[in-house]
Amino acid sequence: MKKLSIIGMPMDLGQMRRGVDMGPSAIRYAGINERLKPLFDEVHDLGDIPIGRPEVVVDKESNLRNLDLVAEKNTLLAEKVDEVIESGSFPLVLGGDHSIAIGTLAGVAKHYKNLGVIWYDAHGDLNTAETSPTGNIHGMPLAASLGLGHPLLTQLGGYSPKIKPENVVIIGARALDDGEKDLIKEIGIKVYTMHEIDRLGMTKVMEETIAYLKEKTDGVHLSLDLDGLDPSDAPGVGTPVMGGISYRESHLAMEMLEESKIITSAEFVEVNPILDEKNRTATCAVALMGSLFGEKLL
Repeated sequence: MKKLSIIGMPMDLGQMRRGVDMGPSAIRYAGINERLKPLFDEVHDLGDIPIGRPEVVVDKESNLRNLDLVAEKNTLLAEKVDEVIESGSFPLVLGGDHSIAIGTLAGVAKHYKNLGVIWYDAHGDLNTAETSPTGNIHGMPLAASLGLGHPLLTQLGGYSPKIKPENVVIIGARALDDGEKDLIKEIGIKVYTMHEIDRLGMTKVMEETIAYLKEKTDGVHLSLDLDGLDPSDAPGVGTPVMGGISYRESHLAMEMLEESKIITSAEFVEVNPILDEKNRTATCAVALMGSLFGEKLL
């Protein structure tokens, strides 16, 4: 029996641009329930993790923005994701900025010995307090999940690391900070930049990704940042980067992941309706979810 549980995480504490807290609402408005109900035996929308309207606080020691709050709210998310998996349901988390992945992965990874992660994103999100140009935690969730960074983030859920570098594949990278580039080389993360996607084609990139993860993981989490797509297809994101993955390539990627049956949890993040055009980015996210969960053209 196929069960899906939708969890909204309306958090904008990991960065500075307001509006991304409305992402879950925008995705629901774009028809997520109607779209996914035919693809599952049961779909449960569990509502939103309560975030409230906290004030921005910069941690004096680490210079990280909203450190305590991000850790606190992500702990709530981790507990909810853990519950969903325990109940035999597929957890689908709606963001919110990408710092929510710290909570999602803390909830997911305890259920797997070797969790794989596909990080579909223009950015590496591999910064720490030492390398971050901004102090924004939405640029740090992958590093934190690998056990690198502030203890409040790395130890979330009471264990660290959540994932191993050799079980991570980044797809769509085109804006990496110098510290992130050094780290990728140092710990050996597989990255398909836009150069590789253009050169090899999305089919080859996904075939290689699936083969690479299938042989050594017992579950794979998809963390999809809408800024992985080109801004012409997904304009409503906080940190758009030109020259991204197309809408069609993204559908192909999702369809191939569905065929492979390797995805065991997912999140779609960084939808900011304030920066959007007629809710195009949320509509795009819902369409991609359709493909990920088995919608067919014919």
